[in-house]
Order: sequence, then C-alpha cells, then structure tokens
Amino acid sequence: MTAHRSVRQSGFTLIEVLAALVIVSLGMLAVIEAVSQTVSNANYLREKTIAHWVAMNKLTEFRLSNSAPANGDSDAYIDMAGTTWHWRMHISATDVKSMQRIDIHVAPKDSDSDSIASVFGFFSTAISANGNRIEWDANPERRPNPQNPGGGASSSSSSSSSSESSSSDGST
Repeated sequence: MTAHRSVRQSGFTLIEVLAALVIVSLGMLAVIEAVSQTVSNANYLREKTIAHWVAMNKLTEFRLSNSAPANGDSDAYIDMAGTTWHWRMHISATDVKSMQRIDIHVAPKDSDSDSIASVFGFFSTAISANGNRIEWDANPERRPNPQNPGGGASSSSSSSSSSESSSSDGST
C-alpha cells in the first residue's frame, strides 16, 4: 500500500499574479506620464528661451543703430536654432520727446499663440545730441575729463552729472 501524504503547494495563484501586474502597470503609466511632462516642459522652456533671444537681438539692433526708428508696427520672420520665428514690433512715442518705446513679441512661425516671449525697451536720441556715438569704456576712471585732466573717481561722477545737465537742456 502506498501512503498518501498531503503535499502543500507553494507559490502564487493566478489572481495574485494578475493583481501584481495591474499594480506594476499602473505605476509604470505614472512614470511614463511624468517623463512625458518633463520632456514637454523642457521643450517649452527651450522655445521660450530662443524666442526671448530673438526679441532681445532685435531690440539690441535698434539700440545700436545711429538713427531713431520710425513709429509704427512692423513684423518679419527670422530663422534661429533651426526654427522660423515670427516677430512683431510696435514703436511708439513717449512723454519724453527724445525717447521711443519699443515692444517686441515673438512666437514660432506656425504657432497658434500670439507670443511666447515679449520684451520692451527704449530708444533715445538725447544721449548723443551732436550725432557722436557714445564711447563705451569698461573702466570709467581712466576716461579723460576736460574739467579735471588728472582723472580719478570724482571725475567720472562729475562728467556724468554734466552730461545729464547738458543733455537735458539740449546743448552739448
């Protein structure tokens, strides 16, 4: 005769395995969604940064020009970083007679958005009433001053106050 022994099986049932798979798949979906959102945010920030660069480049072009821009609206397309950008600019007069406000809005060419980056700045002709370009010097203490040929720190502050007074009354 054979002895009948009770053998207990160990392991997972089919329902336990399926429940574990559902839990793991839900967790993986959450991870995939988080990664997708991170990639989307990184792409948006990249576009916003490049659009800001486009706007700042355009504003800098006008600030470095020798003549005042004409008031009004303008727009154009420009390629930067492998994308075509549409910039719109509005130039308007301000309460200060010699100053103009420049508003620039930039968006990708095929975007539904009006703009993803906007900058504004000012252009003034009061700084250089005699038509000379401003001399940019990294060290203002070394800049010669006709009132104080010796130079020094005090000469830079007096020259800036004299240029403010001369530019405000229009005589330079």
